[in-house]
Amino acid sequence: MPKPGEPILSAAQMRDAEQALIAAGTSVDELMQRAGRGAADYVWRLAGGRPVTLLCGPGNNGGDGYVLAEALRTRGGAVAVIAAAEPVTAAARKARSAYRGSVSEAASGTGGVLVDCLFGTGLARPLGPQHLALLQQLAASHPLRVAVDLPSGIEADLGLSLNQGLPDYHLTIALGAWKFAHFLMPAGAAMGALRLAPIGIGAVEGAAQVVARPRLIAPPVLAHKYTRGLLGIVGGAMPGAALLSARAAQGAGAGYVKLFGLETAAAAPAELVIDSTPLAEALADARFTALLVGPGLGRRDGARERLVRTLAEPVPAVLDADALVLLAPRHLTGRTVPLIATPHEGELMALERAFDLDGAGSKVERAAALARASGMVVVAKGADTVIAAPDGRIACARRASSWLSTAGTGDVLAGTVASRLSCGTDPFDAACQGVWLHGEAARLCPAPFTAAQLAETIAPAYAACL
Repeated sequence: MPKPGEPILSAAQMRDAEQALIAAGTSVDELMQRAGRGAADYVWRLAGGRPVTLLCGPGNNGGDGYVLAEALRTRGGAVAVIAAAEPVTAAARKARSAYRGSVSEAASGTGGVLVDCLFGTGLARPLGPQHLALLQQLAASHPLRVAVDLPSGIEADLGLSLNQGLPDYHLTIALGAWKFAHFLMPAGAAMGALRLAPIGIGAVEGAAQVVARPRLIAPPVLAHKYTRGLLGIVGGAMPGAALLSARAAQGAGAGYVKLFGLETAAAAPAELVIDSTPLAEALADARFTALLVGPGLGRRDGARERLVRTLAEPVPAVLDADALVLLAPRHLTGRTVPLIATPHEGELMALERAFDLDGAGSKVERAAALARASGMVVVAKGADTVIAAPDGRIACARRASSWLSTAGTGDVLAGTVASRLSCGTDPFDAACQGVWLHGEAARLCPAPFTAAQLAETIAPAYAACL
């Protein structure tokens, strides 16, 4: 499983990181030994005595496979190696010569574990027909499948399948560092559990990171509701969404949550303050530390005016849902305090049109482009959530529960992020913390769950971080 704060590298960054290790005195052969033996530990545990078939390609990913095969063989494992092609690199040839078992060129082995070492991070073109057919045949005859580094046929930076009909896997073992494809859809959906085999790569300047488990603390002894953060939530036509956001915000650290809108008063919990004064007057309270606008806002009956009024306040804010569809670049003119946007795919596309972006590239590239163009921290949410800051920081969240695919869970995320922002947290960190708490709450909820149940579970997720 990805650990908090671990770097995520592009294919180019990975090549540079490996070259840095080589330049510092570590040989390619040694790196291959580290990768293959590290992967062997995971395969050995998964196999549990079952026979293992390894499909090895011509490059260094295939070389890793030969090292892995020898490590399993010396432990007493039943190993069959299939060479899809002869090794073409010096390190791969050396690894094959060091493997003491037999090598076949035809598909063989059934009923055990298939380990895909055909191609890894460097692949930029579709698998050829013969390689694809061989991989598919072996995948169909093995009930357990493992990919080493990346599943063959996956583009490392975009998370795209380069071929139709690629198999799915029960385990993917990243070598050296995580790649974007481990987190991005559609590729990530077919990778199963994720594990990392280190090879000695350290910190990489400018690298993206895995969203980290927050380090949270209890309020100071002299804390009160205002020092812990006053969050204002600007409601609208659909009060249920704003109520979900407010409930989540109460569990995510804010000391005081206010909801603006008369229509929500009857359904609101007793501890939630409903402010029915005119919005301009209500927002004049200088004690607000963050605002949230969008959940339940609607797109008619003065919704745009409520958005503009909110943005006029010199207070950090989170924009979600309808606020993202109504937002125009002119609304941000002159604004200098932080903004966080939490778009799903449709809202991301709307923002790209508004800011004259072409929407090209991976989800990471799109989120980064929008962050630069708008000056907002962008939480591009979904099955593969990406967080991008205007200063270039990038984070990817590990895969969360698919039970989050129900109405209202985005409102819960918005409230959670806004709550962390109201506590004075750096906007990028607030976004990351909110995403982590949201995912952890989903993990803690019994499935299937509703958005209301998710909102109630933000507090236990927060408690897990103390």
